[in-house]
Amino acid sequence: MQTNSMARGLLALPRPVKQVVAMLHDVVFCGFTVWLALCLRLERWVVWSSGYWPAVVVAIGLALPLFAYFGLYRAVFRYAGWHAMVSLIRAIAVYSLLYALIFTVVGVRGVPRTVGIMQPLLMFLMVGISRVGVRFFLGDLYRRMLSQGNLPGVLIYGAGSAGRQLASALRNGREQRVVGFIDDDVRLHGHTVDGLRVHGAHQLTVLIAKQQVGHVLLAMPSIGRKERNAIVQRMRPHPVHVRTLPGVSELASGKVTLKDVQELDIADILGREPVLPNGILLNRNVRGKVVLVTGAGGSIGSELCRQVLKCAPVCLLLVEMNEFSLYQIHRELEDTLAAAEGVAPELVPLLGSAQNEERMGAIMAAWHPHTVYHAAAYKHVPLVEFNPVEGIRNNVWGTLACARAAARHGVQSFVLISTDKAVRPTNIMGSSKRMAELVVQAFAASAPVVGPAGAAPTCFSIVRFGNVLGSSGSVVPLFRQQIAQGGPVTLTHADVTRYFMTIPEAAELVVQAGAMASGGEVFVLDMGEPVRIVDLAYRMVELSGMRVRDETCPDGEIEIKVTGLRPGEKLYEELLIGNNPQPTTHPRVMKASEVSLPWPALEHELATLNTAMAAGDMATVHRMLQRLAGYTPMADETGSLLAARRIRVEDAKSIFGDAEGGVRA
Repeated sequence: MQTNSMARGLLALPRPVKQVVAMLHDVVFCGFTVWLALCLRLERWVVWSSGYWPAVVVAIGLALPLFAYFGLYRAVFRYAGWHAMVSLIRAIAVYSLLYALIFTVVGVRGVPRTVGIMQPLLMFLMVGISRVGVRFFLGDLYRRMLSQGNLPGVLIYGAGSAGRQLASALRNGREQRVVGFIDDDVRLHGHTVDGLRVHGAHQLTVLIAKQQVGHVLLAMPSIGRKERNAIVQRMRPHPVHVRTLPGVSELASGKVTLKDVQELDIADILGREPVLPNGILLNRNVRGKVVLVTGAGGSIGSELCRQVLKCAPVCLLLVEMNEFSLYQIHRELEDTLAAAEGVAPELVPLLGSAQNEERMGAIMAAWHPHTVYHAAAYKHVPLVEFNPVEGIRNNVWGTLACARAAARHGVQSFVLISTDKAVRPTNIMGSSKRMAELVVQAFAASAPVVGPAGAAPTCFSIVRFGNVLGSSGSVVPLFRQQIAQGGPVTLTHADVTRYFMTIPEAAELVVQAGAMASGGEVFVLDMGEPVRIVDLAYRMVELSGMRVRDETCPDGEIEIKVTGLRPGEKLYEELLIGNNPQPTTHPRVMKASEVSLPWPALEHELATLNTAMAAGDMATVHRMLQRLAGYTPMADETGSLLAARRIRVEDAKSIFGDAEGGVRA
């Protein structure tokens, strides 16, 4: 490391200084080769005396001018090749003739004549070896420095153990150039750690400009979310791409590798502080029990499976109609269990549609689940808007089929996963989810299906929450992809505001909320403060090391483009229909009091709605959704979009399909 630093310092010297250094080396070689020639001639180690100085003075007087004349000091040693070697041979040849003429032919008192022959030969060897050595040593280093100079500069935030391991891994790679450390500990400022200087955060602006830093890597896996958020906010004004190491528990064997560096967690971008889960609630309906998750391959369903698996159920039933999605989540969970210790729960992958009541009944009759989490649903607003019958049938009748099967086979707890779009819905998807809520509320109130003899009635409940980050319908992966492609980042409206929560936090809270249910509750998750989507886009662009191109920054790299609201999309989402939420024992879970219909009345309405859908009578479908679910179409809903949905009765089956439909979580 020290030799490397010295070599880098030598390469950084001005060219005239390098020439002087080369001359000084040749002066040393002249003296050394004269002494070595004397030793070889006298066959003993010679003690220097004043009589030998003429040989040294003449050697220096001849070598330096001749080497300069033949261009040896103009050549770049690290690029020295055959032409430089030819020049050296010519210079030494002339030097040898003159030196031999003086000391061998003419002779000088006190200097053996053979020195005139031996010294030029030794001088040729010493100078030649030195030039070749410089070429191989400094040349390779210089080429590495040039290649590294073109690499993006990296600052590592955190000079602790993780930071040092990360710096070592980066040095061994060829992708980035480590500039130094940033650390908040003032005692480290100005010091060197593993050959890299430690700077304070206040020096960021200067370092970024001077060292061409394009990346900052957060290497502090043990700090809390609050401290991490503060650092992330500090990075936002700087044009750097911020990435991070995961938490200590997520690092494999506590060792840091380049594979561990990842994009910022969306919670870091939003600054949301998660609440530690309540272990009692997490385990109440899961530990030691058989648990069934519908839509197990979807965003929410798969995370529910991961969270349930952590609580050690006896058996986890994965119900999904998409074969590949089911394969993926089953394989992932199997890998998780293989790495864990102790008795592993049984994992059962089950293909099937939630609308198929016979299939769901057969599954529950065979496995007798204690808890069912119904996450299967169509949830993409624009897609359901253009496929309304399939959306309604899947979300409403899928919930009805699962609820009936659960009640009939003595399931103790049934939890419907709902959405904030069910509150005063302006789209078909939200309306269908509100209808699904009405189904579950009706089952909770009157138990229309008789269960096994002696079994307690099924406890039905609903958990409603807003957008989850990183799901298949989330804007976050879309924004990341658009930023990586150079933009533009697309927004439907500059004023769109949404609630956000990470998928793991949402899944944990769903499990905990379901454990608090006594029957019929609509639990609402505390989503924190709503976030303007445009603000989220700005943060993601800035933390990717780029700037948004707008009026204040016309030279920005990423443009934000407003495309207009999609069919059925609202500017603002709500979580409560009424304004009377009640607290629960969990700080992030509230309980809403929502109106409902008794099962006989709802059953009649569903039969009428089913008839209208089968006939393709969308006008009736819309009127019923407005009356039952509070559906309020967007302003243009009676225009082109509604006209596009008007179909002939004879085409209804070919366009909308039969009663059977798919489930997509």
